[in-house]
Amino acid sequence: MSPITVTSYNMHKGMSALNRKVQLDSMADALHRLNSDVLFLQEVQGEHRRRRNRFADFPKEPHYDVLGNRLSYNSSYGRNAVYRERDHGNAILSHLPIDTRHNLDISVNRLEQRGVLHCEVLPDGWDSPLVCLCAHLNLREPDRAKQYRAIYDYVARHVSPESPLIIAGDFNDWREKSAASLGRALKLDEAFVDAKGRRPKTFPARLPVLSLDRVYTRNLEVLDAKIHNSAHWQKLSDHLPLSVRVRPKKP
Repeated sequence: MSPITVTSYNMHKGMSALNRKVQLDSMADALHRLNSDVLFLQEVQGEHRRRRNRFADFPKEPHYDVLGNRLSYNSSYGRNAVYRERDHGNAILSHLPIDTRHNLDISVNRLEQRGVLHCEVLPDGWDSPLVCLCAHLNLREPDRAKQYRAIYDYVARHVSPESPLIIAGDFNDWREKSAASLGRALKLDEAFVDAKGRRPKTFPARLPVLSLDRVYTRNLEVLDAKIHNSAHWQKLSDHLPLSVRVRPKKP
């Protein structure tokens, strides 16, 4: 069964770290060069009327459509944060056909509206679809504890223990103390810890000191794990992207 590459990236709504410059075109070019099979994207802008009026190069179309058209990806969008003139959420993009299953609302307060987007793709030669859960969690650890429980309950109910599974995204576990509890509960492997021996520092992009972004797998062999930390990536979002190359574990 052929391996595939997945990439997780917090896009910061297509803007530079301080929201002074529209970076969506540059992000699209950078993601294109990665040539990943599946993208797990967080903070994807659906609409933002004020920025559209303020910045001449801010697109009228939702950012997942812009990326899908530019990169020839299929796309699925889970709208989480909804305001009067704007919305954003998670998106999964893939060259493969996408089967959208559910957008799980894991919000625990009004200030941080969060979700987990569940999609499935079937890579060539694989016996069963890859279950993709794209997640964005809260900043406060007590909030995340509630969100871990919601994710655990959802996976236990809706994902077969035998299915190849990836849960990736911005976990906001800046103290590196709590996200592993979800991994243990669901019998997940933490891709970078297993492959590299430590978690990658992804935030802030220009001088990363915190490990906020994670890739967890189940029933998959991790062939490679890479953080994209070149000078070019440091000038785009406030996060750095992670890529993992995987294939199903042999029985």
